[in-house]
Amino acid sequence: GDAAVLRRADKLILPGVGAFGDAAQKLRDTGLDQVVLEEAAKGKPLMGICLGMQLLFEESEEYGLHRGLGLLQGKVVAMEGRLPQGLPIPHIGWNSLSFPNPSPLFRGLREGAWVYFVHSFSGRAADPSQVIATTDYGMEVVAAVQNGNFFGTQFHPEKSGDVGLEILKNFGAMNL
Repeated sequence: GDAAVLRRADKLILPGVGAFGDAAQKLRDTGLDQVVLEEAAKGKPLMGICLGMQLLFEESEEYGLHRGLGLLQGKVVAMEGRLPQGLPIPHIGWNSLSFPNPSPLFRGLREGAWVYFVHSFSGRAADPSQVIATTDYGMEVVAAVQNGNFFGTQFHPEKSGDVGLEILKNFGAMNL
């Protein structure tokens, strides 16, 4: 089954497209939430992408309040009502990254590297030292997080050209 595949994997990637509540419920219904938590607790590198990153947080206010995996303290909040007037939601497009805290995920990348975003909700980390990248979209947006062996990117590395490829290579090379 899926659980056995996850346990055999060297690393886990939690992709995500769709609504937080549905995705979190699907993980719980299949029991994969527990497998992900067990494997992550053993030190296996885990990377959440877009909604996958948001699922790492304790909760999300997307269409109601929903419980996440709780691997990162903080919550996911709507960007609507927080952005300056006139900026479209969802936030879709290329934005440059700033790196407030060093991370092996961004080894070899320069400040200002461009990546591709598609999202309407944004993670708010309780611990600022876990924010490893931000971008500016009329407000500071958490672009990437790290807590030990757990990583998350709000942007899509797989749609971010050479920069994204470098990030995925860095993740693939990790032995935490």
